[in-house]
Amino acid sequence: MEQTNPTTRVVILGSTGSIGQSALSVIEHDGGSRLRAWGLSGHTRWKDLAAQALAHRPRFVAVVERELVPLLTAELKGTGVEVLGGRDGLVRMVQHAETDRVLSAIVGAEGLNGTWAAVEAGKIVALANKETLVVAGPLVMELARARGATILPVDSEHSAIFQALKAGGRSEVRRVVLTSSGGPFRGRTARELARVTPEEALKHPTWQMGPKITIDSATLMNKALEVIEARWLFGLEPEQVEVVIHPESVVHSFVEFVDGSVLAQLSPPDMRLPIQYALTYPDRTDGPSRRVDWANPLALHFEPPDRETFPALDLGFEVMRRGGTAGAALNAANEAAVARFLRGEIGFLDIARACRAALDSHTYDPRPALETLWSVDATARREVERWRP
Repeated sequence: MEQTNPTTRVVILGSTGSIGQSALSVIEHDGGSRLRAWGLSGHTRWKDLAAQALAHRPRFVAVVERELVPLLTAELKGTGVEVLGGRDGLVRMVQHAETDRVLSAIVGAEGLNGTWAAVEAGKIVALANKETLVVAGPLVMELARARGATILPVDSEHSAIFQALKAGGRSEVRRVVLTSSGGPFRGRTARELARVTPEEALKHPTWQMGPKITIDSATLMNKALEVIEARWLFGLEPEQVEVVIHPESVVHSFVEFVDGSVLAQLSPPDMRLPIQYALTYPDRTDGPSRRVDWANPLALHFEPPDRETFPALDLGFEVMRRGGTAGAALNAANEAAVARFLRGEIGFLDIARACRAALDSHTYDPRPALETLWSVDATARREVERWRP
């Protein structure tokens, strides 16, 4: 995994989102000694993408919407930054011979395309897009093995597990326990949740994230997707993955070994730390993330999740056990349901109900091809758009 160049050239897919912005903060703090923004990509926020390119002067920028290419090109005229358009432009940037690492931070199933291209090219992939493994975990991990690609986790929970696993062999692992803040509605009843508004659901108590992930945290669907991701990322059996509520968001996850030892990774809730670790691994360097202040009292609390009030979590465990097309159906249904909730078309509790309906009605395939997964994705989205409470 050693780089031939002392500076790691990083392509950030989804650089205008919250993870992408945090990654650029890490690169800026580095000052060019180890990390360089080599490529940036965005979807429709071309002005933000142009501002990032002017600040960091990458080799490439890629915008998915081709009609935005002329606007971006005019904005970056004379900078030497090459503007690419469409998915083929994104693939070219990702698979460029001088690209060292790819941070996959595009939200949703759309992020699978860029991740797949990076893995196909044998790159080191810092994976922030959990949907990649939720939708196509076995296929992606098989491709990574075949092409010699390395997948490093960026989610704080999976980064914590990745770090703690270094204390022992995989055969010595009894289970991993992912922590969850519980979101803004921890302790609420189903009756109270029936009246929740999008504005209330977007107020997370400890993390600053994009709207879709914030709603997922409120429903606990984010944790449901993470248990699926953990299974494929670490090669675990379903019974080896558990979840515990930890409202302080300081302990990011545990690994319990067969002898009873439990190792955890602790840090204040700041995504720049796991991002930096994935970009500099196997090295650790000084960075901009916050530190634990041991001079002040610190209490940590843990409790089991309320699965009855937050049924999304059980959907994740069910899908983790089933595999096949179940992950594609659940993920697509959730993306569509969250969008409808944010538009005010369905209630907060309807998100999990719509996902349940789409999961039950989809045609299950235990060993799907990639094309089948995209077909299931499209069908589940249509199902949720038609769904009525």
